[in-house]
Amino acid sequence: MDYIKIFSPATVANVSCGFDTLGFAIANLGDEMTFVKTPTKRVDITEITGAELPYDINSNAAGVVVQKMLKDAKADFGIQITMHKGFFPGSGLGSSAASSAGAAFGVNKLLGNKFSDLELVKYAMLGEEVACNSKVADNVAAAIYGGFVLVRSYNPLDIVKLPTPKKLRLVAIHPQIQIRTEDARKVLPDQINLKDAITQWANVGGLIAGLYTKDYKLIGNSLEDIIVEPHRKKLIPHFNKVKNAALNAGALGAGISGSGPTIFALCESDEIAENVSVAIEKSYRNVGMDFEIYSSKINRKGIKILHSY
Repeated sequence: MDYIKIFSPATVANVSCGFDTLGFAIANLGDEMTFVKTPTKRVDITEITGAELPYDINSNAAGVVVQKMLKDAKADFGIQITMHKGFFPGSGLGSSAASSAGAAFGVNKLLGNKFSDLELVKYAMLGEEVACNSKVADNVAAAIYGGFVLVRSYNPLDIVKLPTPKKLRLVAIHPQIQIRTEDARKVLPDQINLKDAITQWANVGGLIAGLYTKDYKLIGNSLEDIIVEPHRKKLIPHFNKVKNAALNAGALGAGISGSGPTIFALCESDEIAENVSVAIEKSYRNVGMDFEIYSSKINRKGIKILHSY
């Protein structure tokens, strides 16, 4: 294979109760990237559209991932990369993760599938570290594995792919402001109350049990974050208003996607998702701020090949 074009999905991380450990991929929102083998051992980013990102391969998340993988594989070729960003950086929907995971996936195909999915997550985490000063795996693992994932351990890295009940749907609103991951981390407490930790652990267990048993009521009851959300929601205009609108319209639960400002809601059907989308749109219509609303199935497959030869 000398050329590949891929779709790398946007992702929702944390999923309310699973800070830095839970995530899932979105079906119809993401980036398109191309990778072309070249005879020289250079890595070049030749085009970026949809967002203003650095072309410098040492500053660009995708560039860092590609360089490291080619070096470790002792590749005798270089790669030219193009990137079309399908959604905004700083949205809380895993923009840097789509680039990082997409780079790892694309290069691996040109290398003849030399690396496992778990190894691809490790490489993609290097891109996350460059982009947001945090070597986290929840977004990139969701993009690579597809569906819901649990980062069971970081040392050693252990990723568990979780079931995705077929009726689950996502509705998300992205207020047109930007929140950097490193800034969102600064508002978090250094210590938490043991009682709160117990509640949060129980919610994580409940959410995973609900995914396995397709118990939508249990999923909804478990989508509660009492540790991170109370601090980060202050960065998101009208967060409570949007969340209440989603819940009143029938959403199973709602919370902050990643570091924000995107607010996500999980729903049990297309009909409920449509009602939630309308309710969220109405709640934000007159606040004097631009926004985008997304409605989607859960992406069960992760990154996909669009074209190759």
